Amino acid sequence: MFKKLLYTLFAITLLASCTSKKEILYYQDIQNNAVDAITYASNQIQVNDILYIKIDALIPDSAKPFNLDTSTSLGINTESLKVQGYLVSQEGTIVFPVLGTIKVAGKTTIELQNMFIQMLNDNGYIKDAKVNVRVINGKVTVLGEVRNPGTYPFQEQSISINQALGFAGDLTIYGERKNILLIREDNGLRSYIKLDLTASDWFSSPYYYIKQNDVIVVNPNGAKVMQSGYLGNIGAVLGVLSFTATMFLLFK
Repeated sequence: MFKKLLYTLFAITLLASCTSKKEILYYQDIQNNAVDAITYASNQIQVNDILYIKIDALIPDSAKPFNLDTSTSLGINTESLKVQGYLVSQEGTIVFPVLGTIKVAGKTTIELQNMFIQMLNDNGYIKDAKVNVRVINGKVTVLGEVRNPGTYPFQEQSISINQALGFAGDLTIYGERKNILLIREDNGLRSYIKLDLTASDWFSSPYYYIKQNDVIVVNPNGAKVMQSGYLGNIGAVLGVLSFTATMFLLFK
């Protein structure tokens, strides 16, 4: 009878700590040597984005009235450009030298570049202008069961969720790969999307690429939950009982 109790306690403890490969491995449905076409995303400009806008012309002096003075004792760097950049207002606009108030929210950087070129040409300011537009305060927040949770800046036009999780040091062994929560604010709406990192079917979805201000939440898996709170205490008690029973049998 005592041996049966010992075996039962041992089995319960073992099952409580088990995690299968199917819960850990990424993208299990990808075939070896598979090839997929890549479609790059162009993020739209949002409220509270900070824009860097640089206008060049064949005659440099003609572009000076449209460019910020980036000369600073600290030199030209991302942080100084943020202070001097164009903050997109709650109305989705910026105030630009000479051209005045311009609606920018909802446009991609390429669309805004082309719009500036058209405005400068149509108003007779600069012909064949070269315009560069960048969002310089893009950031993604990664929370939960990752090695280094936090908010990470990026300047690239397109980064994937995989890259964002890489910024945070990847999921810990206790991260729930089948239940990743993506929180996205876009066009005045907040959406909540659940993603399964053990599958790859979302690679071609609108959620593969990060948008600025996205939040990724990695929930703990069952093994982690059982290590905390009431279930964790039960596991500790079972461990002590199992150890005590084993020592009793050895001395007996």
